Amino acid sequence: MDLNKDMSRIPDFYDLDVDERISILLKKLGFEDDMDLTSSIKSGLDLDNANNMIENVVGLYGLPIGIATNFLINERDVLVPMVIEEASVVAGASLAAKLARMGGGFQAETTSNEMIGQMQVLDLENIDNAKSILMSNKDVVLDSVKDLDPMLNSVGGGIRDLEVRLVQESTIGPFLIIHVIYDTCDAMGANAVNTAVEYMKPVVEDLIGGRVHLRILSNLADRRIARACVSIPTNVLSFGTYDGEKVRDGIVEASIFAEVDSYRASTHNKGIMNGVDAVVMATGNDWRAIEAGAHAYASRQGSYTSLSKWSVGVEGNLVGEIEMPMAVGIIGGATRVHPGAQAALKILGVASSKELSEVIVSVGLAQNLASLRALSTEGIQKGHMGLHARQVAIAAGAEGDQINVIADQMVTDKKVNVKYAERLLS
Repeated sequence: MDLNKDMSRIPDFYDLDVDERISILLKKLGFEDDMDLTSSIKSGLDLDNANNMIENVVGLYGLPIGIATNFLINERDVLVPMVIEEASVVAGASLAAKLARMGGGFQAETTSNEMIGQMQVLDLENIDNAKSILMSNKDVVLDSVKDLDPMLNSVGGGIRDLEVRLVQESTIGPFLIIHVIYDTCDAMGANAVNTAVEYMKPVVEDLIGGRVHLRILSNLADRRIARACVSIPTNVLSFGTYDGEKVRDGIVEASIFAEVDSYRASTHNKGIMNGVDAVVMATGNDWRAIEAGAHAYASRQGSYTSLSKWSVGVEGNLVGEIEMPMAVGIIGGATRVHPGAQAALKILGVASSKELSEVIVSVGLAQNLASLRALSTEGIQKGHMGLHARQVAIAAGAEGDQINVIADQMVTDKKVNVKYAERLLS
């Protein structure tokens, strides 16, 4: 095996045992002598670190870390760590990435690293006048926090702008919303933004009166957008009895279903988030924030729709596109203290939060492709249940070599459930 050629391609990776996979992974990355990385991959978080991360710690909860292979993103080979408990996700992402390579891989980009902090101002005597005063004195408000974070300023981040919106009618009367625009660079930025809006409270109240109530980051990070696209030749989509054009058209039809129907869009986007969340978790980022932002963004036109779109390109290729908020960091938070997160970032080889965002959104699009390909052809259960059957076999008490034997038999008999697994074991 040529370990240096097509770095993210590892044929038959699935058939290796865990130690063999780790060995090949480290050799591919050039880290074969890195004992700390090896330890972090195998054991991850220890109890002492966990005790300092959250309150009332009593133990650790483990999830599998898998490596998605075949990814080519912006012409760079990437091996992608994914933390997830659901069977078929890592395999699906790897398969979709293999198809994407045939068309040159994923092309991804991000916008800025700007986050939004919100301030709610109540009890204003004249809300229109308050807005006018605030906008006339914008520099005063911005200057009050310009030196708040010297470290962030030193790398080009910090306060950027201030916007004001009016809510004229509500059950609590009219109020004013201030949006504070803050560039958080390579951090997710929640602490920096929350500190800034807290610090602004007396400045705003001195200028316009009223009562500043909530001061908090918004997780609808629509100034921090990640996009990815892919174009896949039709001929590489064929498999079994399905020709490439039939697979392509089935994926496009499924995509349009999600674009126009919120019930379908919910499950369509869940498939995207299977990939997105798995990488976000692996790198120690806040997957709840990413989920909240993604679903809010999917509803921005007034109804819930799909985050991705698939169509037929001018040359007949299958073309996929995705766009979503992506507020992640490579510094601060759990990424600083969790050895597993540090190992994941090292494996990814990303040098900025933007680069991490581009990997994550590409994995989301790959996961979406894998789901739609299965759904629009042989059905989602055939591949998924084959992998799920192993979990069912374990739940029934299978051990060692029994696991695959029982799982294969359940799939063959089309009876994937614990009772049947127990019967086979007996």
